[in-house]
Amino acid sequence: MKRRSFLKLGASLSIIPMLPGCAASNAVEHIKDGEVITAAHWGTLKLTVKDGKVVKSEPYKKRSEIYNALQYYTPDMIYKSRVKYPYVRKSYLENPNNPKPELRGKDEWVRVSYEKAIALIAEELKKTRMAKKGVFAGSYGWKSSGNVHNSVVLLQRFMNLTGGFVGGLGDYSTGASQIIMPHVVGSLEVYEQQTSWPNILENSKIVVIWGANPIATLRISWTASDEMGHHYFEKLKQKAQEGKIKIISIDPQYNETAEYLNAEWIAPNPNTDVAMMLGMAHHLIKKNKVAKDFLEDYTTGYEEFKKYVLGKGFDKVEKTPKWASKICGLDEKVITALADRFYANPTMLMSGWGMQRAHHGEQPHWMLVTLACMLGQIGTKGGGFGLSYHYSNGGVPTCKGGVLGGINASLFGNWDKDYKFLGASASQTKDGGAEWLSAATDNAIPVARIADMLQNPGKTINHNGKKITYEDIDFIYWVGGNPFCHHQNTKNLVKAWQKPRTIVVNEIYWTPTAKMADIVMPATSEYERDDITMLGDYSNLGIAPMKAAVAAVGESRDDYQIFSDLALYYGKNVYNAYTENGKKPLDFVKQFYDGAKKQVDAVDEVKKQTGEMEENEFSAPDFDVFWKENKPIYFESTQEAEEFTRFADFLEDPVLEALGTPSGLIEIYSKTIEGFNYEGCKAHPAWLEPIEYLGNATPKAPFHMISPHPTDRLHSQLCHTSLRDTYAQSGHEPVWINDQDAKKLGIKTGDLVRVFNERGSVIAGAFVTNRVKKSVVKLCEGGWYDPDENGNCKYGSANVLTIDMPTSELANGNISHTALVNIEKYTGTVPAITAFSDPKIAK
Repeated sequence: MKRRSFLKLGASLSIIPMLPGCAASNAVEHIKDGEVITAAHWGTLKLTVKDGKVVKSEPYKKRSEIYNALQYYTPDMIYKSRVKYPYVRKSYLENPNNPKPELRGKDEWVRVSYEKAIALIAEELKKTRMAKKGVFAGSYGWKSSGNVHNSVVLLQRFMNLTGGFVGGLGDYSTGASQIIMPHVVGSLEVYEQQTSWPNILENSKIVVIWGANPIATLRISWTASDEMGHHYFEKLKQKAQEGKIKIISIDPQYNETAEYLNAEWIAPNPNTDVAMMLGMAHHLIKKNKVAKDFLEDYTTGYEEFKKYVLGKGFDKVEKTPKWASKICGLDEKVITALADRFYANPTMLMSGWGMQRAHHGEQPHWMLVTLACMLGQIGTKGGGFGLSYHYSNGGVPTCKGGVLGGINASLFGNWDKDYKFLGASASQTKDGGAEWLSAATDNAIPVARIADMLQNPGKTINHNGKKITYEDIDFIYWVGGNPFCHHQNTKNLVKAWQKPRTIVVNEIYWTPTAKMADIVMPATSEYERDDITMLGDYSNLGIAPMKAAVAAVGESRDDYQIFSDLALYYGKNVYNAYTENGKKPLDFVKQFYDGAKKQVDAVDEVKKQTGEMEENEFSAPDFDVFWKENKPIYFESTQEAEEFTRFADFLEDPVLEALGTPSGLIEIYSKTIEGFNYEGCKAHPAWLEPIEYLGNATPKAPFHMISPHPTDRLHSQLCHTSLRDTYAQSGHEPVWINDQDAKKLGIKTGDLVRVFNERGSVIAGAFVTNRVKKSVVKLCEGGWYDPDENGNCKYGSANVLTIDMPTSELANGNISHTALVNIEKYTGTVPAITAFSDPKIAK
């Protein structure tokens, strides 16, 4: 809404009385006993319900032998650590104008009625608007699956109706790569479909899994997993056993994927992949093993990059394998042998995202693409590179069928002078790709800079060639995420979190973030509401119903209900706009299904006309039949999808199929980036020394800590469940320590250890192993923050130790994998873990 219209609406709010109640509850039908099919990030599930409670969870259809533990703990996801009622922090309730923000996380909580909580949120938001202060609604996180109950979009939809908000740009997962790749290849790349798995299995001779652990990370998808990624890794393993494909894992840890595939393990020092690749590039140049025709026809800027490699660039250092060896901790013969093998064989470089979550994180994927260009295999069968084989089952062939729409944060209709909603449905169009990358607001900051913004209102930063000025944030509304587990340098975030006057959180569980709010609204889990989702982010394998299995716990409400009621508090006209004149969630479910069915029907009509329609084939029933049957519908892939090769069209015709870069070619040297004149990102990929890595380690912090995605969680999700008991060490988050390092420190598996640096300390449980490189420790991200009186973590949350600074001025991504730490055996009194307990509730 335009600001002038909002001010007129805002003036009218002051005369709206407190509503006596809220909109009718969006209650759902559920069974007392039986089975319900639903879906989650970790796949399609079959839930067993007895006496109105979920007692068992299991996969609906197994697609591989690889065990996915996340599928078996749904009862805990419904009943453990729940926020059952609306709560307000005691000091805030006493005086919202003087809320004593320093008591966030320490104060008692007061239970209030749902209606009072709605009124309090609305009035305090109105107060912020009238004071012309900033509102942050850039909530970020892996919200529940489902195209209707998309909490972040529902929040931003409400904020767009009531005056706008400051949002977030990009994400924590790929903050650097999603900015640099458009400059290099003209697309995000990290979220693009990959060369198909059947193509790889048929044509690749070497598969390199570089800084990725897909056996762990393919347990989940952004929508609901199609569970096909593991299926193809089984086939890859079989090919390797037959001697047809060689698998190499390049990673500081010998992870679950390397173990499963029995891969050759090469372990560089963390944050040194660029140096390693530069050493390979130097060797290829000196041995004249460079695809000159490819470089000439499909790239620009190689000659400038070549000068840099040969020591004639800005730093005047020749990037020999010997030079690289000293940095990355590998024998130079290993580096040269890899280069030779890659050049001689169809090689698929499957890169993870961890290498770009580092200081100067723009460089690794840029350098990876450059190396692939030198090999000349991009766009060829079985060769090239891919950035999402480890994510959401990238490479699984795309099926031909219907694609669901979803709730949208932007309103396509118009407001007349009386603020009556007119025009098209706000839910008729779904922005392509991941919704957090869609622009719901034109006022946004890079997501990883939230603490910087809160602490420095008015500060202007560079970002990808533009200037961004931080607003003075007075009100934060957070849903569907857990920043006190995923944001870097947690103790600094605690300080920043004390700046706003009001913080509201809609949450299912008493997460660390919920405990740091002023007002907590109890949200339903996805098993207590009706929804619908796609199976497979890339494959579009099918459509799954997400029928409510049980009644809502306590007084929890759907996010849609909460924001509908807030909209009603602002006035019937706002409510009508938000709900599109009173639609219930099941109305949207049907609308989205019917839209997808039209697409399926169109495909079926073509089949009929071409004679491809099989007798009695009926792929998409009417909605009422689909909903009653309560089981997924599946689509089929095409021959074209099975054979898909990324960049093949570009390779065939680089003029007609030009890339989205200024030159239309792969840009090894970017004149656009050169024009930005950023100190932290040169015009070509380069080795830029990280602020912390083993190359500048000190006796005070001699270990490099990596904090990868956990195997048995989705970031912080499921940390509160009994699944934690299967991996915790002495009740704490496990930290992997090299066996030689552990011997010197007198540490054995199961010992409690203190992991610390200048930013803070955590207590963790030691896991001694030879599967992590010497001088490297692994503490997975996502463990729940459990602060002691000094803000240090009693359970083992890795981000207490990480650095909150940007990758560079270009992307402003997070650098969670750039961190030096020390470690010692813990000898003090072991404090009680309270992360998974309810906070103090006032009597």
